[in-house]
Amino acid sequence: QVQLVESGGGLVQVGGSLRLSCTASGRTLDRNVLAWFRQAPGREREFVAAINWRAIMKYSDSVKGRFTIDRDNAKNTVNLQMNALKNEDTALYFCAADSLVGAVPTTRARDYEYWGRGTQVNVSS
Repeated sequence: QVQLVESGGGLVQVGGSLRLSCTASGRTLDRNVLAWFRQAPGREREFVAAINWRAIMKYSDSVKGRFTIDRDNAKNTVNLQMNALKNEDTALYFCAADSLVGAVPTTRARDYEYWGRGTQVNVSS
């Protein structure tokens, strides 16, 4: 059973930075796609960023150039460095992992089998 636990959320001012981390347990995910999604109140869950085992990355247009995803396979973690934060980045951020080995990053939530419970990010003016 794979478990994903996010950390690093909090309250930050517009223009500030946060670094989210997600640690996986129960199985090594060094060959799986790892991703971040987010969901704001009243809105659909949306893709943020993903990275596969070859470090091929994909970003949503809304975060491109501001957020960076990276992974540490030795620690079974995936991180999201968020810079130049905006009010519209306020959301519950989820870590996700797919169950396929060697896949390419995708933006669809249904492609990911494992999910964390989320960490809240609040950006204030």
